[in-house]
Amino acid sequence: MSKKSHERSNRTSVSRRRFVAGASALAAAGSLGFPHVARADGHSVKIGLIHPVTGFLAFAGNQCRYGCQLAINDINAAGGVKSMGGAKLEAVLGDSQAKPQIGAAEVEKMNEAGVNAFSGCYQSSVGLAATAAAAKYNLPFSIDIGVSDRLVGRGLKNVFRMADGYGRIANDAAVNLGRINKAAGSPAKTVVVVHEESEYGSGTAKLMQELLPQQGFDVLETIKHANPTRNFDNIALRIKSMKPDVVMPINYPGEYVLLARTLKQQRIDFAASYSVLGGGFNFKFINDLPDVAEYMIDVNHWYNPKSEVAREMRGRVEADGKFFTFEVYLAYNSIRLLHDAFERAGSTDNDAVIAALESSTLDPLIMPYGPTKFVNGQNTGSRAVSIQALKGDVDIIYPTEFATAKPVFPRPRA
Repeated sequence: MSKKSHERSNRTSVSRRRFVAGASALAAAGSLGFPHVARADGHSVKIGLIHPVTGFLAFAGNQCRYGCQLAINDINAAGGVKSMGGAKLEAVLGDSQAKPQIGAAEVEKMNEAGVNAFSGCYQSSVGLAATAAAAKYNLPFSIDIGVSDRLVGRGLKNVFRMADGYGRIANDAAVNLGRINKAAGSPAKTVVVVHEESEYGSGTAKLMQELLPQQGFDVLETIKHANPTRNFDNIALRIKSMKPDVVMPINYPGEYVLLARTLKQQRIDFAASYSVLGGGFNFKFINDLPDVAEYMIDVNHWYNPKSEVAREMRGRVEADGKFFTFEVYLAYNSIRLLHDAFERAGSTDNDAVIAALESSTLDPLIMPYGPTKFVNGQNTGSRAVSIQALKGDVDIIYPTEFATAKPVFPRPRA
């Protein structure tokens, strides 16, 4: 990670004791190394974790798994599910391999193994299949990452998502871009959207096509690409020929980084890279390719840098040799959400746990959210933010109450 990241983490970190207090005693001292299955002594509450830990999304999937297991270890160290006599959370691990049918098959296997709830699945397409499979058994399912609003729009009573979906995120992205552009004297007028082919990319791109003109932008073209894509040369040439003011990537980590690097290598000139739910916009990208990442903007889930608990968590994760990506803390909160429901239900009865989830008022702690309130499975208190890579780190630039820097827009010309 960058020198500035280490310096900022050191400046803002607080003691482990204060983190334990701020996190309602969920965090505890101890190793963050995890066994394949976090076995519990005696009675346990089994949580199935379904993520793409092999294949082209392995980095993101393993970050999700790490965040889930970090939460499970913290919760168990703090006493487990106290209303159930200190029952420990037990992680049962599944690999979706980035394929919806395998994600659904993992649910079937875990149901046979007596799993009490699920967390997953990183991809919306896998989440749609896995949650439908879990619904057959009325098993609670906490979406850690998965932005399609179809996940919570099908009337499935077992599905809950603490983070926001692409409907409101796309709207916020368009509005924020309009505000940033207007504040700079409206230098940007045209946009090219480049998106991955699945539910997440196609659904978000469709929304942006509708919303950007409302903010005064002309969408010159919307370009779809496959997963995985190993070469963006032809797409870069198409972008170069259109001379857009803004390039808007909507894709998974590997393609996000490769597209950004290709545009830089081919010296394609534009006012801003402004992504929506950019899978690769994170500290790893900034650490690996600082010159490419500098001044790029994304609208995404991000931690609250003004939160003492969030700053301490970042320090813990980085001390463990990991990058503090959104996968880690969204997965962490997904497990917190399930634990809180089991605690208040006092049992693993599916109906009781689902009722507890529906009435959840869990403190989001590390996120720039309002109070948790579920409506039809969606936490209406959550919002994404606009972030920008600046000087080797990431700053929130919108909304203003969480902002740590002003936007640099348009980016300085080479």
